[in-house]
Amino acid sequence: MADPSNRTTSDQEEEIMRATYRALREHGYAALTIKRIADEYGKSTAAIHYHYDTKDDLLAAFLDFVLDQFVDAIHEVETTDPEQRLDLLLDKLLVDLEDHRELLVAMLEMRSQAPYTGAFGDRFRQNDEYIRYMLETAIDQGIKQGAFADADAEHVARALMTIVDGARTRAVVLEEEDALAAARRTADEYVRAVLAPDR
Repeated sequence: MADPSNRTTSDQEEEIMRATYRALREHGYAALTIKRIADEYGKSTAAIHYHYDTKDDLLAAFLDFVLDQFVDAIHEVETTDPEQRLDLLLDKLLVDLEDHRELLVAMLEMRSQAPYTGAFGDRFRQNDEYIRYMLETAIDQGIKQGAFADADAEHVARALMTIVDGARTRAVVLEEEDALAAARRTADEYVRAVLAPDR
């Protein structure tokens, strides 16, 4: 599995990605325009189009950027302890998003476009595969070290992703304020029930 953090982004492109993040949070996907991103960027739309031909090209790059930020945050953690690593991953997927509801809404809107916009679908699949890979690797290492009970690591990772995806959807669509926190507790309960070494 290739590491997405090997992608390179110029300083200007990173500024555009951060401007896109701010514009998505403020306006959502449906009302997002290159003009609004340029306003956040502080430059003309031509400066955006120099790097990206279309809004969809820019948003596909933005999805790459979001995953890279997630991967960088995980790589900053020095622990190799599989239990701590799994906890950290679940925190990043659920707890750390509680203050970014607007971004969750925009990402769900973009997910809904994935069947119609190939670049979005490709990015969401790649993101999902990489995150599942990171979960599965932590679980597999824990099993090998005896920290976790013997289990199907791939199945456990997929189940955890289902909890994450469900919570994010409920938080946005049903406006359940405690959906992410409840999912984090549920993920812990699931991990203890399935991976506790003395079960």
